Amino acid sequence: MAKSQETFGKKEKQKKKLKQRQDKAEKMEERKANAKKGKSLEDMMAYLDENGNLSSTPPDPHKKKIFKQEDMEIGVRKQSREEQDPVRQGVVTFFNDAKGFGFIKDSITQESVFIHVNQLSEPIKEHDKVTFEVEMGPRGASATNVKKIT
Repeated sequence: MAKSQETFGKKEKQKKKLKQRQDKAEKMEERKANAKKGKSLEDMMAYLDENGNLSSTPPDPHKKKIFKQEDMEIGVRKQSREEQDPVRQGVVTFFNDAKGFGFIKDSITQESVFIHVNQLSEPIKEHDKVTFEVEMGPRGASATNVKKIT
């Protein structure tokens, strides 16, 4: 007696492929039934309102804003560092005596500025109020001429 050529695995694969074909055919029929052919251009249009939200109604022409091409800036605006007083004030937020560096928080801009022990005129510690000047180094802002406020 000869064995059947169709094993259980083969039968399962065939059933699976047949089910996938049927599902695909059903989806295709459903898409055809729900297709909205013959829409006019007006029905397919989408508009943006003044808040940037999609809308099916056209925007009010009275709310239209006109922009000049010359006034538009594309990209990031360059920061101008025009300061009247180069001497700033701040508070030492961290200072490591053993390693010789720390950080000062600027009282106006609230940015952290690196400080090295070589730029100190007198010893400082955390929470001291200081005056300093900012110099841009290779790794960012660095404090120079640091003096403790008494």
